[in-house]
Amino acid sequence: MSSTTTNFPRLVADIGGTNARFALETANQVFEKIEVLPCNDYNTIVDAVKEYLKRAGSPVIKHAAVAIANPVFGDWLQMTNHHWSFSIETTRQALHLETLLFINDFTAQALAITKTDPADLVQIGGMQAEEDAPKAVLGPGTGLGVSGLIPSPSGYIPLAGEGGHVSFPPFDDAEVMVWQYAKKKFGHVSAERFLSGAGLVLIYEALAEREGVKRQTLTPAEISERALSGTSPLCRLTLDIFCAMLGTVASNLALTLGARGGVYLCGGIIPRFIDYFKYSPFRNRFDNKGRFDAYLATIPVYVVLSKYPGITGAAVALENHLNNM
Repeated sequence: MSSTTTNFPRLVADIGGTNARFALETANQVFEKIEVLPCNDYNTIVDAVKEYLKRAGSPVIKHAAVAIANPVFGDWLQMTNHHWSFSIETTRQALHLETLLFINDFTAQALAITKTDPADLVQIGGMQAEEDAPKAVLGPGTGLGVSGLIPSPSGYIPLAGEGGHVSFPPFDDAEVMVWQYAKKKFGHVSAERFLSGAGLVLIYEALAEREGVKRQTLTPAEISERALSGTSPLCRLTLDIFCAMLGTVASNLALTLGARGGVYLCGGIIPRFIDYFKYSPFRNRFDNKGRFDAYLATIPVYVVLSKYPGITGAAVALENHLNNM
């Protein structure tokens, strides 16, 4: 089936642990009626899709693609950071679709990089990206997404992995202390335990216990706000450690993939404090790899400011799928 046939509009979505973002793709990479619905407002994914389509004027949809914050294996999906669980085929039938494609959300984020306007990228150190070299993609949000793009003669191939759940490697004594606090609480300590919204709170809790101060119940946004306003040294230390930890994990991924094509930081957290992030401990930690300092110092890191990259990537995946049918 060719994308030039009359299979528009298409439904594309990006579903995380907190929000579900929907859009109608009315032509290739042309999106309309974008809406964000809180996942907790709906018992099932079918309820959320039906509500969106109702708000969008009940268009007739034959083809849909969904980027989801979850591993995608087989037909059954149980979301890691949300209560939805469902059969893809049963969902397709319930929504009367011919095509329903699910891909990992950071596979979609990686695909979106291939369509990102340079104006939506903020470079944090490094030099110029090499052409036809692997690219690393990661980003903290409700969880920690990790992917990559591998060059091939037919274009970049996205990786579908769960790198956010690798064991976290503490770098210095402060991070060892935070790691020990998390280990007592959870057992296994993944990178996502710290590099996520909940992770920011976890780091704050560990530091408060170390300092022997009564910790307040703060949201990730409140911790960031107090850190940047200078009203809480403890919150500022929390944010500094968070960014340094992200530097460690990002550089590990860059070395693993040989990401001379650049490292791309996605997700909703970093853009909220981008001015601070430029001068945060992130880049110094990213480059701090002993004998490979010079190797990493040349790799550019980009913060992706695109508003709906998951939707863009889901649309790319659907286009590729339909063209290969």
